[in-house]
Formats: sequence, C-alpha cells, structure tokens
Amino acid sequence: MFELKIKNNFSAAHKLVMVGEKCENLHGHNWHIEARVIGEKLNPAGVLVDFGNIKKFVNEIMKELDHKYLNEIEIFNDEQPTSERIAVYIAQRLQMFLDELDEDVKVSSVTAWESEDASATYFL
Repeated sequence: MFELKIKNNFSAAHKLVMVGEKCENLHGHNWHIEARVIGEKLNPAGVLVDFGNIKKFVNEIMKELDHKYLNEIEIFNDEQPTSERIAVYIAQRLQMFLDELDEDVKVSSVTAWESEDASATYFL
C-alpha cells in the first residue's frame, strides 16, 4: 500500500453556535490542510498518482473556501462550518476529482488544522 500526502491552506471566517464563548463570535483562521491518498499499485510511470493532479484538485477546492465567510456558502447551509466538517467536505470533493482519473486511488484522510495545535481529521 502506498500513501501520498500534500499540504495546502486557505483563510476564511466563521462563527460557531453552542461551541464556546469565543467561537460564537465572528472570527477567522488560516487553515492548513493535509490531504492523503492511498492505493496499492503504481502506474507505468512508477508513481501512485501524479502529485500535480492531487495539488490541482485540492487547489480547486481551496478556491471554494478561501477568503469566504463559511457560514454563508452553500455547502454549509444546513450545518456549522467546523474544522471537522471542513475536513469531510474536502475529503469528499477530492474523492470526486480522483474518481475522474482512470487510476485506483482513494482519499485516506484529510486533516484541517485551524491553529498550530488544533486539528480535525476525517478518514474516508
């Protein structure tokens, strides 16, 4: 089994209800994202999947989130934009992009770091 990891980031604002006093105020983070993909077979070039493809896909997802007020974007209409839900969203969107490739590669996890010492990881 092989695993590849890329890192990316985005900046956005949100507010969370019933989480804690500070978080209920409008505030922002510089989220750092770690996306990991896994697969069993290398392609004829000797790689699991081109890092460039993974980076391109994650960049597209970052554009949807970067410099936005997350509470007001459609993907979070019915739920709070917590780091946990951000990780889920990125993982699911990345898997959609990967499914378009003709390679057997799956998202294994996405970690959304909202600060240096706090993160949420979603395992797909």
